[in-house]
Amino acid sequence: MTAATIDADNDGGHVLLRVSGEIDLANATTVQDQIFSAIGNDAMRVSIDLTDVTYLDSSGLRVLFTLAGRLKVLQMELDLVVAPASPVRRVLEMSGFEPLAKVREG
Repeated sequence: MTAATIDADNDGGHVLLRVSGEIDLANATTVQDQIFSAIGNDAMRVSIDLTDVTYLDSSGLRVLFTLAGRLKVLQMELDLVVAPASPVRRVLEMSGFEPLAKVREG
Protein backbone atom coordinates (compact mmCIF):
# COMPACT_ATOMS: atom_id res chain seq x y z
CA MET A 1 0.00 0.00 0.00
CA THR A 2 1.23 3.47 -0.84
CA ALA A 3 1.60 6.09 1.84
CA ALA A 4 1.16 9.81 2.14
CA THR A 5 1.84 11.97 5.15
CA ILE A 6 0.00 15.21 5.85
CA ASP A 7 1.18 17.80 8.35
CA ALA A 8 -1.17 20.69 9.06
CA ASP A 9 -0.52 24.13 10.52
CA ASN A 10 -3.40 26.47 11.21
CA ASP A 11 -2.38 30.09 11.69
CA GLY A 12 -5.63 31.93 12.19
CA GLY A 13 -7.29 32.13 8.81
CA HIS A 14 -4.48 30.38 6.90
CA VAL A 15 -4.17 26.60 6.80
CA LEU A 16 -0.89 25.19 5.50
CA LEU A 17 -0.84 21.50 4.61
CA ARG A 18 2.44 19.77 3.78
CA VAL A 19 1.90 16.55 1.88
CA SER A 20 4.63 13.99 1.20
CA GLY A 21 4.72 10.56 -0.38
CA GLU A 22 2.40 9.21 -3.05
CA ILE A 23 -1.28 9.92 -3.68
CA ASP A 24 -3.02 7.25 -5.71
CA LEU A 25 -6.10 5.04 -5.78
CA ALA A 26 -4.96 3.12 -2.71
CA ASN A 27 -4.91 6.13 -0.38
CA ALA A 28 -6.74 9.00 -2.11
CA THR A 29 -9.87 8.74 0.06
CA THR A 30 -7.79 8.78 3.24
CA VAL A 31 -5.75 11.76 2.00
CA GLN A 32 -8.94 13.62 1.09
CA ASP A 33 -10.47 12.95 4.52
CA GLN A 34 -7.32 14.16 6.28
CA ILE A 35 -7.16 17.33 4.18
CA PHE A 36 -10.83 18.16 4.69
CA SER A 37 -10.66 17.55 8.44
CA ALA A 38 -7.65 19.89 8.75
CA ILE A 39 -9.55 22.83 7.24
CA GLY A 40 -11.76 24.58 9.77
CA ASN A 41 -14.69 26.83 9.00
CA ASP A 42 -12.68 29.88 10.06
CA ALA A 43 -10.08 29.40 7.30
CA MET A 44 -9.83 32.05 4.63
CA ARG A 45 -6.93 30.57 2.71
CA VAL A 46 -5.55 27.06 2.22
CA SER A 47 -2.04 26.34 0.96
CA ILE A 48 -0.99 22.83 0.07
CA ASP A 49 2.72 22.15 -0.26
CA LEU A 50 3.13 19.26 -2.72
CA THR A 51 6.91 19.65 -3.02
CA ASP A 52 7.53 16.26 -1.39
CA VAL A 53 4.82 14.37 -3.29
CA THR A 54 6.59 11.85 -5.50
CA TYR A 55 3.56 10.49 -7.37
CA LEU A 56 0.07 11.78 -8.14
CA ASP A 57 -2.37 9.77 -10.26
CA SER A 58 -5.90 10.61 -11.40
CA SER A 59 -7.31 9.70 -7.98
CA GLY A 60 -5.01 12.22 -6.34
CA LEU A 61 -5.94 14.77 -8.96
CA ARG A 62 -9.61 14.15 -8.17
CA VAL A 63 -8.86 14.97 -4.52
CA LEU A 64 -7.42 18.35 -5.57
CA PHE A 65 -10.33 19.12 -7.95
CA THR A 66 -12.86 18.21 -5.24
CA LEU A 67 -11.03 20.38 -2.72
CA ALA A 68 -10.88 23.33 -5.13
CA GLY A 69 -14.62 23.08 -5.77
CA ARG A 70 -15.44 22.86 -2.08
CA LEU A 71 -13.23 25.83 -1.18
CA LYS A 72 -14.70 27.91 -3.99
CA VAL A 73 -18.21 27.37 -2.58
CA LEU A 74 -16.92 28.37 0.87
CA GLN A 75 -15.15 31.41 -0.65
CA MET A 76 -11.74 30.27 0.55
CA GLU A 77 -8.57 30.80 -1.48
CA LEU A 78 -6.45 27.83 -2.54
CA ASP A 79 -2.84 27.77 -3.61
CA LEU A 80 -0.52 24.88 -4.32
CA VAL A 81 3.24 24.84 -3.88
CA VAL A 82 4.83 22.56 -6.47
CA ALA A 83 8.45 22.16 -7.59
CA PRO A 84 8.89 23.46 -11.15
CA ALA A 85 10.35 20.29 -12.69
CA SER A 86 8.37 17.73 -10.71
CA PRO A 87 6.05 15.13 -12.21
CA VAL A 88 3.26 16.56 -10.05
CA ARG A 89 3.64 19.95 -11.78
CA ARG A 90 3.31 18.26 -15.15
CA VAL A 91 0.15 16.41 -14.09
CA LEU A 92 -1.39 19.66 -12.85
CA GLU A 93 -0.50 21.50 -16.07
CA MET A 94 -1.90 18.73 -18.28
CA SER A 95 -5.14 18.50 -16.26
CA GLY A 96 -6.02 22.18 -16.62
CA PHE A 97 -6.06 22.63 -12.84
CA GLU A 98 -4.29 26.00 -12.75
CA PRO A 99 -7.36 28.22 -13.32
CA LEU A 100 -8.88 26.76 -10.13
CA ALA A 101 -6.02 27.68 -7.82
CA LYS A 102 -2.78 29.57 -7.76
CA VAL A 103 0.09 27.16 -8.49
CA ARG A 104 3.46 28.48 -7.39
CA GLU A 105 7.02 27.32 -6.89
CA GLY A 106 8.28 26.52 -3.41
